[in-house]
Amino acid sequence: MTLDKFEEASEIVRKVITRTKLSYSDYFSEMTGNKVYLKPENMQVTGAYKVRGAYYKISTMTEEERAKGLIAASAGNHAQGVAYAAKLYGCRAVIVMPTTTPLIKVNRTKNYGAEVILHGDVYDEACAYAMELAEKEGMTFIHPFDDEVVATGQGSIAMEIIQDLPTVDIILVPVGGGGLLAGTATFAKLLNPHIRVIGVEPVGANCMQESLRKGKVVSLPQIDTIADGTAVKMPGEKIFPYVQENVDEIITIDDSELVVAFLDMLENHKMIVENSGLLTVAALKHLEPEGKKVVSVLSGGNMDVITVSSVVQHGLIQRGRIFTVSVLLPDKPGELLHVAEIIAKNQGNVIRLDHNQFVSINRNSAVELTITMEAFGHEHKERIIKALQSAGYDPKSIHPKGM
Repeated sequence: MTLDKFEEASEIVRKVITRTKLSYSDYFSEMTGNKVYLKPENMQVTGAYKVRGAYYKISTMTEEERAKGLIAASAGNHAQGVAYAAKLYGCRAVIVMPTTTPLIKVNRTKNYGAEVILHGDVYDEACAYAMELAEKEGMTFIHPFDDEVVATGQGSIAMEIIQDLPTVDIILVPVGGGGLLAGTATFAKLLNPHIRVIGVEPVGANCMQESLRKGKVVSLPQIDTIADGTAVKMPGEKIFPYVQENVDEIITIDDSELVVAFLDMLENHKMIVENSGLLTVAALKHLEPEGKKVVSVLSGGNMDVITVSSVVQHGLIQRGRIFTVSVLLPDKPGELLHVAEIIAKNQGNVIRLDHNQFVSINRNSAVELTITMEAFGHEHKERIIKALQSAGYDPKSIHPKGM
């Protein structure tokens, strides 16, 4: 990956990508004490940055290689990038995706004209099968991250960041297999060695962090994260040396932080960003508040509606804006009304009630009332609970069930 190749890739991908300009975030800047800019690759033509590497890779192929047909494995975003680029070149494309891939990514890949095969529970299993098919059918395999040409295409992001913000101090990059990180870090350091490039991984899929720690590529025994786009057991061997040389640090993020970051983006920037793309948003809170110019790369925004609904619900629960309590009531008229009046007086909004009269034969505590309600946050939630306690009830908090 050389400066000449990065510049060539930037020129070539410019023909097909959406130019995602940096957006300054007042909200995250005020929250973190740094000057935060967002690189919204979730607004890219295929909903993610992957089209950059896929298109550049195909542009470097011979007509013979394209004619054989292209095959790739992907958790979704690389699939769409390859499918879209193949369509532009008039090539056949076959994509192997894990069975757990969100439906929106499967359907959009098909809509670009690719043939989709669902195989395996995780990316690594899908990749192994795709490589088998490539060998069997003589197709040209395009790796999503362990390919220097693909990584060079992804590195075009660094060119745009520095064009928009020449004085950038820190670039935060999501990490799955490491192609985006290797390309962005290598190009950024070639342009300005003083820029700090930090990779951000899920705690439950920190293959790059473990590999850097051990000084060689290692495979995790298992992965567990809601960030499906970065759910990779082993980083790329070809791109690993570039990460070793050019990446300054790896930060890991718990899934619970991604849920909160999703709400932050939705409410304050009106943007849908998938969990993998939110890694860099969650990482902002892990940086020292030093007034640095920080760019968070939002790698993609391809989420299905069911996943969006689930993440929103869990985010509201984490922030105390939805909570559930149960209280035991005497079995006599007016008790339910009394509880409702206490909640209303404290501005709680009931969204569900479960009234069970068969928990006990003791009529003084014979009715269990389970209440799910909205609040303004944890402080408001505690005020409602204390009001119930002051009225003689003993509310027991329970985790809200599906609404």
